[in-house]
Amino acid sequence: MTLLAVWLINAVSLLLLTYLMPSIQVASFWSALLIAMVLGLVNVLIRPVLLVLTLPVNLLTLGLFTLVINGFCFWLVAEVLQGFSIPGFGTAIVGALVYSVISWLATTLLLGTK
Repeated sequence: MTLLAVWLINAVSLLLLTYLMPSIQVASFWSALLIAMVLGLVNVLIRPVLLVLTLPVNLLTLGLFTLVINGFCFWLVAEVLQGFSIPGFGTAIVGALVYSVISWLATTLLLGTK
């Protein structure tokens, strides 16, 4: 049940992101649900591989390269799915950061910390 709540919170966070950053566009609530699911899958399957492959760069930048990896995953989902558009890679990095903060804050407030 918690997984469904987090999925819904992430979808609503995506819609809120479009109001905070008008350059990022999500077509509808149903698109946001699909985007949230695909982002979750990318973060579980692809992101760990990218983190391991870029470990030397990540160590040299003291972990800041992780922001680039998060932006890349965000941009990748936008390129794959219709109904989700991001105009550039820089916007994807900032969007991923803002989306993460919104999602974390909403999950903490609504579900509490565990």
